[in-house]
This record gives sequence, structure tokens and C-alpha cells, in this order.
Amino acid sequence: MSNTDQIYERRKQLVPNALGIFNPSTIVSAEGALITDADGRTLIDFAGGIGVINAGHCPKPVVEAIQKQAAQFIHGCFNVSAYSQYLDAAEKMIAILPHGEHTKIMFTNSGAEAIENAIKFARMATGRSAIISYSQAFHGRTLLAATLTSKVGYKTGFGPFAPEVYRIDFPAFDYYTGPLDEDAFSLMHIEQLESFFHTHVAASQVAAIIIEPVQGEGGFHVVPKTYLQKLRAVCDAHGILLILDEVQTGFGRTGAWGAYQHYDVIPDISTWAKSMGSGMPVGAVMGKAHILDAAMPGTIGGTYLGNPLSMVAVSTTIDYMQSIHINARGKQVGEQLRTRFNQLKEKFPQHITSVRGLGAMMAFELSEQGDYRRPNTSLAKKMVQKCYEEGLIIISAGVHGNVIRNLAPLVITDEQLQSGLDIIESALTELINE
Repeated sequence: MSNTDQIYERRKQLVPNALGIFNPSTIVSAEGALITDADGRTLIDFAGGIGVINAGHCPKPVVEAIQKQAAQFIHGCFNVSAYSQYLDAAEKMIAILPHGEHTKIMFTNSGAEAIENAIKFARMATGRSAIISYSQAFHGRTLLAATLTSKVGYKTGFGPFAPEVYRIDFPAFDYYTGPLDEDAFSLMHIEQLESFFHTHVAASQVAAIIIEPVQGEGGFHVVPKTYLQKLRAVCDAHGILLILDEVQTGFGRTGAWGAYQHYDVIPDISTWAKSMGSGMPVGAVMGKAHILDAAMPGTIGGTYLGNPLSMVAVSTTIDYMQSIHINARGKQVGEQLRTRFNQLKEKFPQHITSVRGLGAMMAFELSEQGDYRRPNTSLAKKMVQKCYEEGLIIISAGVHGNVIRNLAPLVITDEQLQSGLDIIESALTELINE
């Protein structure tokens, strides 16, 4: 039995079945975009721990900063004893992701925790209770976050869910086959939202609308620019706060610090996590200062929020990303991915129905007979396994699990990137020919 098999056998005996297996790989060490598994194999990483490793595995400055901080103090609880590491990270985040004239930030332990607190801030700031989210959305697995999440498979048997959450259709233009252009399509969806206020929940009762600029687990659907800009206007007209979930889109993944910077739209509140700490468990809620300050003192908190190890990881990761021009690299990686994925679509038009994404947050959708309404989940699962056997880690996405996404570390070399793409093409060709 291989070392990898032994690990998974132990996993089966010790860990609840509810924790899914997205890829059959193991890891004992990693650097940059490469992973060494339990059997000594070198694997190219196109998953990045689900979008966590934009700056690469174990960037040296970040590792050294964590080691130095661990020797000073590991925990103090920011609510009990304030420390400058929290404030240093706050200043760096606000500098690259400003929300208007005055921005404030609160750190969390995860993206889901950031979502939970963003909703708290929105409800306290507006005095309203209703929240609107979107189809295909993913906002986490805690109770309120899972309520906002769309995919039924993540929620089966866990109800009842949080009240006062309403859902509307995400404006997925890549699925639209009618006569409207993208701008007209966006306007149609905005009109549907205005109608929604009369048929489902009054605008005067809505605290916030939460949306991912690029849906992550939902399959990398990109919100049209016109739609997001008009959504901003609708929120302003009705006193509704706009929350952007940037947990997966942040820190160079789309070719900018945040995806919202592509849209000329400033959110009232935003949520962040994943690549902001190079793998340390950390998230954040950011927002316009007067909104976050509307929460009463003592109503928000947690024992580990802003842990000093995570704080130095955030500060050093941002410094490192700036030094390697992470946003420019995100654009370069994205251009290569889009080119190769479009070539695959041309080669396999009956199997790939859509190539979509923003920057390096790119994916292609597998369907049967060229019909997106017939998702080919089976082929996607076989792709994950086949690519792993050939030395590449990939993961799927989408409500049906039929979207192959790329979340490779942005420090990946062009040679490693093309090698990984060669494996994808070879695996897809072999599986289709079977």
C-alpha cells in the first residue's frame, strides 16, 4: 500500500464522511506552484488550496515573519490586549482596497466568518433585516452563510436555515441565448430586481444585497459590468447596502487587488479571505467607516480574530505580492489560460460549452452534446482523477460539479503553467476518445 493510500485509509477511519474529497492527492511539502506528495511525487498545483495560495506555497518572507512572531507571542486576544500587528495589517489592507473616503476593517478567522459579520454590520447600520443573495452563490458553510449559499448539496439535512434571506437569479450572460446584448441583458435583470421588491420583499426592508463579482463555487460566472453598476444605483436609491464577496477573487486573482476595481463600483461592505494570508486562517470585513461604526460597541468579536501570526502573514504577503507585481502576473496567467481553454473549446465543441472568468480566475464547463443544460459531471470527476494520475492537481466547481477551474498560484512559471495545461488537454482527449 502506498503512503498516499495509507493516509486515506487513516482518514476514512478517523474523519467524518461529511468532509468531502475534492482531489485524491496528499501533501508533505510545497514551494511555489509545486507540491510533493506522500510518495515523493511532484505535482503541479492548479487548485492552490481552493484559491488560497496566490503568492505561492511557503513564500520565504512570509514564513520568516510567522516564525519571528511565534517566538514573541502567539495569542493575546485583540479585545484584551491590543497589538500593532493587527493595525499594521489593517493599514496595508485599507491602502490597497479603499472603500471611499474613510475605510475601516475587522479581521476574522475565515471567509464564512467574514460573511456572518458583514451581515451583522449591514443589519445594524440599516435597522433592516432582509438580505438578498443570488442563484449559484457560495458564501460559506456556517448557518447564515449556508443560507446565503445556493448549492443544495452543501445544505442537505442541515435546516432550518436563517430567516429573512431571499434569492434572485444571477445574471449569467454566458448562459443567455436570446437577442439581447450584455447591456440590455443586465437591464432586464435589474428590472426583475425592481419587480422582486413588489412581489417578494419590500426594498424598505432590505438591509443588503450580497454578490460575488465572479462566482467561485458557483462556476466562475462573471457579473456583467453594466449590471453591477446599475445594482449600485438601485442600492443607493433604496438605502440598501451593497456587499461584495471577494473571498475567492481577491489579491491578484483577477488581475487586481479586488475584482470590484474592474467595475468602477465601490461596495459599502466587502469580505476577504483565502490568499490574503498565504495559507494562514484569516479573513476580513471591510467597509465604509460610518457603516461599520454603526454597530454598537461589544456586539462584534471573537477570541482568535486578528491572531498575530495571521496578521504578520497578511502584512508580509501584501508586501511580497507588491514586490513581485502580483496583479500584472494575474493578467499574464489569465491570458494564457483563456487562450488554451478557448483552443480546447474549439477542439471539443460537443464537450466544452463555455470558457469564462476574469483574469487568472478562469474555467471551462463540461456538458453533453454541446448543451449547457446537460452538465457532464461524470467527465469532470474523471478529469480530476486522470490529471492527478498524470501529475496535476485540479478541482471542479459549479452547481453540478461540471466546471474545471484554475486557481493555480500566480507565481507559477510559464513552463509549469503550460505543462499543466498540456496534462489537461491530454487527459480530456483520452477520456473523450474512450
